[in-house]
Amino acid sequence: MIYLNSELCKGCLICMAFCPKEVYEFSNNQNKKGIHIPSPLNMEKCSKCNLCELMCPDQALRVENNE
Repeated sequence: MIYLNSELCKGCLICMAFCPKEVYEFSNNQNKKGIHIPSPLNMEKCSKCNLCELMCPDQALRVENNE
């Protein structure tokens, strides 16, 4: 499961750039600051590598391995 804290996200899209499975997509969803945030729309592709979590400069992402 991927958790995105939309209020911490600044819309840098680093998660999209580093995701090897292309889990994230640009969306029209905005946080309270009016920043467009990425959406993990392809979660079934996620390999739980945690690159998005590690690369996020604002610690807005958390990837949980529920296996």
